[in-house]
Amino acid sequence: MTDAVLVLEDGRTFPGQAYGATGRTLGEIVFNTGMTGYQETLTDPSYHRQVVVMTAPHIGNTGVNDEDPESSRIWVAGYVVRDPARRSSSWRARRTLDDELVAQGIVGISGVDTRALTRHLRERGVMRAGIFSGDALHGTDDERRHGDDLLAEVLAAPAMAGADLAGEVSTDEAYVVEALGPDGTPLDAPVATVAAVDLGIKAMTPQRLAERGVRVHVLPATATIDDVLATSPDGVFFSNGPGDPSAATHEVELLRDVLDRQIPFFGICYGNQLLGRALGYGTYKLGYGHRGVNQPVVDRATGKVEITAHNHGFAVDAPLDGESVAPHDGGRYGRVVVSHVDLNDDVVEGLRALDLPAFSVQYHPEAAAGPHDAAYLFDRFVALMTGADDPTTKGAA
Repeated sequence: MTDAVLVLEDGRTFPGQAYGATGRTLGEIVFNTGMTGYQETLTDPSYHRQVVVMTAPHIGNTGVNDEDPESSRIWVAGYVVRDPARRSSSWRARRTLDDELVAQGIVGISGVDTRALTRHLRERGVMRAGIFSGDALHGTDDERRHGDDLLAEVLAAPAMAGADLAGEVSTDEAYVVEALGPDGTPLDAPVATVAAVDLGIKAMTPQRLAERGVRVHVLPATATIDDVLATSPDGVFFSNGPGDPSAATHEVELLRDVLDRQIPFFGICYGNQLLGRALGYGTYKLGYGHRGVNQPVVDRATGKVEITAHNHGFAVDAPLDGESVAPHDGGRYGRVVVSHVDLNDDVVEGLRALDLPAFSVQYHPEAAAGPHDAAYLFDRFVALMTGADDPTTKGAA
């Protein structure tokens, strides 16, 4: 086995063995608590420039298939696991996870005490880190490099705070996902048309809309309001994505153009943070974020608790109780309520404008790897666009 080492920016190191490609990789180190869905995690563009630690000890059991990726490539900067599967065991598998990481040049490390590492990150907060193996660890003369040299490389890596990354993961060209009927065949007349701005969109998101009879025009992150209006949208959607929402000035201005025109809006994850900023609220960096498929969130409209999929390191700073007036431009966007709250730590998990047709959630209702408790939000968006009664709040107090 090839030696590898994980170096954190606070100087702590974790030895292990190379997993996937050998070499060097740098990024913000975060942990994911999901027991399933490692393939969806790896291909989620929101993990761009992040080294992902899997808290589940056994990774790679079901190999890699060609149906489950959320995008066309692996986006994580590096991968940290405890016990990689020695062989894959699934009739759907086409290759092993190790082989896929090698093929895509993803530097990883195995044999790490991920429980101790996760506890460290929970106590100290996410930070920059590097994985080093092969020549990046030993040099061309096979002499192991000094730890101070490796730490210096980690400290020279850019931080996530202030990073504007959506443009690095977005589609280059617009494309269309056609509306589907109940039998899965394309509809000639869609229920609605949505302009979806790709800030790191996952493949399942437009699919969930298409399943509800919606035609989806997926637009690049550089889209202008003219590009959006050219699709004749009944609604606008902002996707998940990586980076610091405080750096996304173009996207916030685009969203304000949408809100000014009273076009129904739905945003998830990064889209939720951008709605918060467009309304004039602040955003802040969480200590270690929410990443996994097991976060309990209460929908205040119904009182129901959902188990939800998350991947975010930033959150919206808005009043949790009662209505507040959106601070932007003297309150021109009217009243807003926090619609969803995380039951673990009271983080804002959703916003709903009371005087505009706009709402958002911080989590991932498309949740290809599960759970599917929040799939109703797509029905709520369709109802907002079509003027129908919201079927998801019937019987709510």
